[in-house]
Amino acid sequence: MSNAPVCVAGVVLAAGAGTRFGTPKALVESADGTSWLTNAVRSLLGGGCSPVIVVLGAAADEAEALLRRSFSDTESVRVVLADDWQSGMAASLRSALAAASAVAPEADAVAIVTVDVPSLGSAEVRRLIAPEPDAVGRHTLRQASFSGRPGHPVVIGRAHWQALDESATGDIGARPYLVQHGARLVDCSDLGNGTDVDSRNDPAG
Repeated sequence: MSNAPVCVAGVVLAAGAGTRFGTPKALVESADGTSWLTNAVRSLLGGGCSPVIVVLGAAADEAEALLRRSFSDTESVRVVLADDWQSGMAASLRSALAAASAVAPEADAVAIVTVDVPSLGSAEVRRLIAPEPDAVGRHTLRQASFSGRPGHPVVIGRAHWQALDESATGDIGARPYLVQHGARLVDCSDLGNGTDVDSRNDPAG
């Protein structure tokens, strides 16, 4: 086990139009009035990620205005526009990796979450980037699991970024790459349910 300090940048994928939900999920608020976008960013910051890169697309201006009401520091919370966000999650992922390379050149890895997991907390992020049983590094591939179901956060070491950028297509994001390269699953069932909310009929977690 190594206790050497590492740098992990956070990524929130929040560009989608939320077609099934009826509105972009970056604009959705939980019952307590907290926006899902704000919760995702807080979870990453609270879990030890810096900076946090937020990838926007649909309703980007509204989403950024909502975000800046809670996070005025443009150094610790960076906004990136995925110009081709309509082509699917892979486009947002590529935008995130490009931004991480540009604004966080010291980062060993990125911790990625999607905006539509309102139950997410900083505890899940801390567990994924914890230095046990091995420290996060440039070759790390980890994914949270909830009762055996893979979910978010996902931690991807810098050594994988280029290959992931080249292989990601459509709306499936990093999933095939993680499976193919044997990402280690980290059980987070005791911390939450990791439910991603696709429609208004889904439980919010």
